[in-house]
Amino acid sequence: MSQENENLEESQAEEVEGQTEVEETAEVDPLEAALAEAADYKDKYLRAHADFENTKKRLEKDKMNAVSYANESFAKDILAVMDSFENALASMESADEENASEVLEKMKEGVNLTHEQLKKILEKNHIKEVSCEGEFDPEVHQAIMQVESDAHETGDIVQVMQKGYTIKDRVLRPAMVSTCK
Repeated sequence: MSQENENLEESQAEEVEGQTEVEETAEVDPLEAALAEAADYKDKYLRAHADFENTKKRLEKDKMNAVSYANESFAKDILAVMDSFENALASMESADEENASEVLEKMKEGVNLTHEQLKKILEKNHIKEVSCEGEFDPEVHQAIMQVESDAHETGDIVQVMQKGYTIKDRVLRPAMVSTCK
């Protein structure tokens, strides 16, 4: 019996040791799991942060390109007008006394067509002429002088010295006008 008691005591001691190991393992596992999870979250955070920084840099680069090349479409449209003016200059140089009146007539026609072409390009790019009919509007007109006129009421625009233009809803250049006293 004493042998059985010793064996029983040894097996109970082993069970206690086994339970202690299991308890220690159980205590270590949640900690290790939490550390692993924290490391996983840290990795995800670092990747998300790097992705955010890359996106931020890309957007800044796109913004700079957009600002740098904002007028590209407008510039391409204006090139056609430039070509028309160059053709007009070339035809003036080829003129001589014999065909001067014919060249002058073609020049008038060419300049009128070029003017219409330029107006269409400005309209396409939302640039419009400021209306100078009727009463003076300080938002879009700049009075440079006042004159007396029996044909106009006080504050009305008498004469336009320089046309004004708007781009969309913003004044690009106010119209310079004279108003009635």
